Amino acid sequence: MVFPHQFRRRATRLAACLALSLGAIGAAADTPPELASLQMPGQALSPQVFHDVLLAEIALARGRLDIAVPVYQRVLQMTQDVRVARRATELALYARRMDAALAAAKVWAALDPESIDAQRVLSGTIGGSELSAEQLEMRMAEGLAKSGPRLPGVLLSLNRALTQMPDKAVARSIIERVTEPYLEFAEAHFARAHAAFAARDTVSSLNSLDAALTRRPDWEQAVVLKAQIQQADDPAQAVATLESYLGVYPDNVDVRRAYGRALLGVKRYPEARAAFESVIAVQPDDQSSRYAVAMIALETKDLAVARQHLEALREADYPDADALEMGLAQVAEAEGDMAGALAHFDAVTESPRRDRAQLQIARMLAQGGDVDAARQRLRALEGGDEERASYRLIEAQLLRDAGRVGDALRAVDEGLQFKPDDPDLLYESAMLADRLGRREGMEGRLRKLIALKPDYAHAYNALGYSLADRGERLDEAEALIRRAVALRPEDPFIMDSLGWVRYRQGAFDEARQILEKAYALRADPEIAAHLGEVMWAMGDRDAARSTWRTAAGSHPESSVLSDVMRRYGL
Repeated sequence: MVFPHQFRRRATRLAACLALSLGAIGAAADTPPELASLQMPGQALSPQVFHDVLLAEIALARGRLDIAVPVYQRVLQMTQDVRVARRATELALYARRMDAALAAAKVWAALDPESIDAQRVLSGTIGGSELSAEQLEMRMAEGLAKSGPRLPGVLLSLNRALTQMPDKAVARSIIERVTEPYLEFAEAHFARAHAAFAARDTVSSLNSLDAALTRRPDWEQAVVLKAQIQQADDPAQAVATLESYLGVYPDNVDVRRAYGRALLGVKRYPEARAAFESVIAVQPDDQSSRYAVAMIALETKDLAVARQHLEALREADYPDADALEMGLAQVAEAEGDMAGALAHFDAVTESPRRDRAQLQIARMLAQGGDVDAARQRLRALEGGDEERASYRLIEAQLLRDAGRVGDALRAVDEGLQFKPDDPDLLYESAMLADRLGRREGMEGRLRKLIALKPDYAHAYNALGYSLADRGERLDEAEALIRRAVALRPEDPFIMDSLGWVRYRQGAFDEARQILEKAYALRADPEIAAHLGEVMWAMGDRDAARSTWRTAAGSHPESSVLSDVMRRYGL
């Protein structure tokens, strides 16, 4: 059978080959090899057949399966040729047109009753409808028994024949029974491994792969599948499996490529890069490995190498041009070339990646001080209510960071029109209202958020801290903050709020213990400010001064810290 990537052929060449093969091609000395391999008893080649085959293949090359599939069905009706039947079946399966696949597979099996591929496709296509599990198992067993020297390949195709069967446990039991007579073949164990994995029995799947590798130790397909299965639960073990194989078979390029991917999974970037570079040394046209090297180089700040590989891929017409533009934009930004970064981000054309690129442009514009231009980019983005609400939240955050709190609140309120109960929008709007001194608005939004999402810890914390900071309703403030602590017990900022409310209640010893624990978890300047105030109130002024000065050395920009130090004459 032909797999999806094999459909990417030049349409005119394949159409000509197939159409000529339908005609009476003689075994002339100048017959091209690809045509000679197709030679079968010829039939009259009409202009209509040639036209339709060419039309279907061009449509396929352009991704128009909606045209290619029915046209091939029409050609099959006209020719009743086994080669057309096979091609029509392949295209229908690829397009997931099971009705068309069934019709073509029936013709294929009728024209070539000895074809195991035809029988397998037919069984897989109608396995869920016309055949019972018992009938399907019997047909598969008969196909295996008649396969002769093609047995290994037929064993490998068994699971594809059961793809449409919804009960994977039943499919697995069929595979195990029909492969029982052939367990001396590695392929039988491989088939069992696939079936077990589909039935979510990874232990049995790995055991079957080990049995396959015992019989074929150099089988890269089996070792790569084993590593892929291990990757989900134990990425380090997947690396070890591939390392062990490469220790014996160091020249296997497919396994070395898989090894590079496994190393990425455990963030061993230098080794992963070396693995992919060794693949490129053998296969310079391997674009996936070259792209991987570029991304690793970008991650590790080797910008020259990242740019080199990304530009080489662009010259080679890498199919995902937008991915290259995103990568080149990141390289340019890291190099300080803001104009270049903006140009590359702007060159991204396909959603959803284009939306991400435009968000990056907005971020860069805002960081450069042009917040209004950033807003224009955000407002030009399209989408449904959820997307537009998200864009308004981003816009509000950019405005807030620029000190335009009123504009930020208006942007959030616009977002709430699209998504009135969005927790993040409600929380942001409450915090902005608080900064504008709108206490009632802040409290109302937080209480709505708590009612909508009772596990939103930061809503309890924000409301409790606001009350504690103003010295109001301290018992209620403590209850709210302790609810937040129960939801997120190791959050240093929530601990800070609890320490602060206990300080306001006069429990200095407890407040200090809580704040010291919070500060040990996160050396944040605001936590340092609160801790120093508690120390000062307890008479430990040297400790307070030391805490504030140390924090100020690390965070000279902190207005909270500078305000408290000024208040205490420092």
